[in-house]
Amino acid sequence: MAKLAFLGLGMMGYPMAGHLQAAGHDVCVYNRTTAKAEAWVKEHGGRMAPTPREAAEGAEFVMACVGNDDDLRSVCTGKDGAFGGMSKGAVFVDHTTVSAKVTEEMYAAAKDAGLSFVDAPISGGQAGAENGQLSIMCGGDQGAFDAALPVMDIYAKLCRRIGESGAGQMTKMCNQIAIAGVVQGLSEALHFAEKSGLDGRAVVEVISQGAAGSWQMANRYETMLDDEFEHGFAVDWMRKDLGICLATGNENGASLPVTALVDQYYKDVQKMGGGRWDTSSLFKRLRKLG
Repeated sequence: MAKLAFLGLGMMGYPMAGHLQAAGHDVCVYNRTTAKAEAWVKEHGGRMAPTPREAAEGAEFVMACVGNDDDLRSVCTGKDGAFGGMSKGAVFVDHTTVSAKVTEEMYAAAKDAGLSFVDAPISGGQAGAENGQLSIMCGGDQGAFDAALPVMDIYAKLCRRIGESGAGQMTKMCNQIAIAGVVQGLSEALHFAEKSGLDGRAVVEVISQGAAGSWQMANRYETMLDDEFEHGFAVDWMRKDLGICLATGNENGASLPVTALVDQYYKDVQKMGGGRWDTSSLFKRLRKLG
């Protein structure tokens, strides 16, 4: 049993922290909205703390799954940040999708404080978090990764170190770039089927068994056809992620024309009032266009 802290109890963090507690670890949680932390403790047991620093005191591993770059800076090095409460040699594992720039900053700050920092963004959606079946892509020192791996494996289907610090976030960018194109392609296929007078479900039953099959097709086509988008990974968060991808592409010279186009399509969805809709709502945009 290890003493752990988990910072951020959103759609992903809430069940992830729950898996750690259920596995027998001593978990202390922090969430910006206190009521969410209280609800987690009531459901799972464990403890809660009013600040990241207090949650991290004495913890061997501190896991975080917050919103964006500024949120990560705040819980790490801000006033009452976790780094100030962590003991020398402890490991901070960041599951947030953030820029490589802030990862570089936090890695350096952790090193200066005698701590280790692993960037470990996740993929698999809310269902993956709830079922402990996440894909985790990691960057950081080999020793820190090896130490944290048994903890991450509790909610992972696959957890791999890709390379040095920042490699995990770069891999997550690849993930989001790939997803953007796949969701747009699936949306166009379903839209084309409707316009052709075909039964979308029958079409997917056939094409999903061939080269066109994908996770998005298997898990989202029914809700897309039913015009249900109040679930899953939100458009606002996807645009945040794609913004990181596009900015990094400008820095490293990668050409991302499809990603840039789909990002603008998601902007259209936001204008439709769908900022909190699931990313598969690209289909709803096409239906609106007629």
